[in-house]
Amino acid sequence: MNTLAVARATLPRRAGLLAVTRPGLALAVVQLRLARFKSKISHDGADDTVRGAAKNANLVPRSQMKIGTEEGDAAYNDTEKKMQGVIEHHRRELAALELRGSGRVTPAILDPVRVQLPDGGQSPLKDISTIGVRDGTTLLISLYEEAYTKHAEKAIYAAKIPHVVPQKVDSVTLKVPMPKPTVEARKTLATQAGKMTEDIRVQIRRARDAGEKKALLPKNSKGQQEFQKLMTTYIGQADKNLEKLQKALA
Repeated sequence: MNTLAVARATLPRRAGLLAVTRPGLALAVVQLRLARFKSKISHDGADDTVRGAAKNANLVPRSQMKIGTEEGDAAYNDTEKKMQGVIEHHRRELAALELRGSGRVTPAILDPVRVQLPDGGQSPLKDISTIGVRDGTTLLISLYEEAYTKHAEKAIYAAKIPHVVPQKVDSVTLKVPMPKPTVEARKTLATQAGKMTEDIRVQIRRARDAGEKKALLPKNSKGQQEFQKLMTTYIGQADKNLEKLQKALA
């Protein structure tokens, strides 16, 4: 198509006279419009590319999926988070047992104590009192209010911390003499740790079962095997935590 024809086809009717009388200028206008049109196509294409890349970035290749489906992988990830939480709780519990078995007297020994307050609420003992150490052998508990004293004393007994027996000093003060742990006391702590660890194993197995059910896995499937591996890994971590404590108490 020659310049004049392009000008006539591209320009508005009212500019037709320009295409006839000044074809050079008409061609320049056409070229400008074509350049703008190409730029728009390029820009729109780039936007589509960016949107497509962003969408694809959220997609996990099937080869990298543990279970093979989005629903299955979501259930797997949720299950792993639950198991991680269980193991972290187990680690803290065993650390508290190790502290008691070491003979070191620190306020952290009373961390498990939860006090039922007069108003019906519940609070950690450390939040309603000041807990200090006297002479390196005795915990001294100063309650913020007199009304808390009998409830705190009851809560310490209820926590069933081995060899922790509160004694009332005055209306707002309790003391807890901490004897050096004997061989028998260490054995008791080790037994307690074993029971805790067995409970952790049960929780991990239940998390595995719930995850498999949520993922709707057929029996003996690859996904079921992945959940089994996950359970084995975290039970192994629980066993290592227990082994570490047993060595510390030996």
